[in-house]
This record gives sequence, structure tokens and C-alpha cells, in this order.
Amino acid sequence: MKKLILIISSLLLANCQYAPKVDTVGRSGTFDKSRAEQLTNDLVICRELVDSNVNYFVEGYAYVHNWVIRPQTLFIVPKMEYKEKKYMDNCLSGRGHSVIGRN
Repeated sequence: MKKLILIISSLLLANCQYAPKVDTVGRSGTFDKSRAEQLTNDLVICRELVDSNVNYFVEGYAYVHNWVIRPQTLFIVPKMEYKEKKYMDNCLSGRGHSVIGRN
């Protein structure tokens, strides 16, 4: 039982560590000039938008579902999607930044 609690709590804490990797040298195809000087401001704005639109209880359950429940059912149950990462990437892409990877 202690191992299950440890796994669940570590998965919930792993949700707090998302930091997208953004190409600050290149430009997106939708903008004529580089938007790298606005990256910090856009990260703060996108984080606020994501925080107001994501239910972190459901997001934490998605981690538990994908890493604990699915292996126990031999991966018959479909994988749940992580919305926080998707919303953050979409927000930054919409603001003209090229998201190239995730942490």
C-alpha cells in the first residue's frame, strides 16, 4: 500500500515540472520577425491560461491511469491524454514560438 501511495504522489508531482523547449533563434512561419524577446512574457501568460483551463485532479488521474492502471490491465484500457502539455504547446505556437520538445 505504501508503494502505491508513493507512486501516485510522485506521478502527481511530476505534473508540476513541465517546461517546453522553445527554439529562440528560428521564426515560426506565421510571423515575419523573431518573437524570442517576448518568450518570458508569453510563458507567463500561457501558464496562467493553462492553469485556469486545466483540472489538475483529472490531469493527475491521467498520470495514474497511464502508469498504474493501464499496465495492470495489460494495456487493454486506452491511454488518457495529458491536456496541460497540449494546451501549453498550442498557446506558445499560437504566439509565434516554435516548440521543439518537452522536459
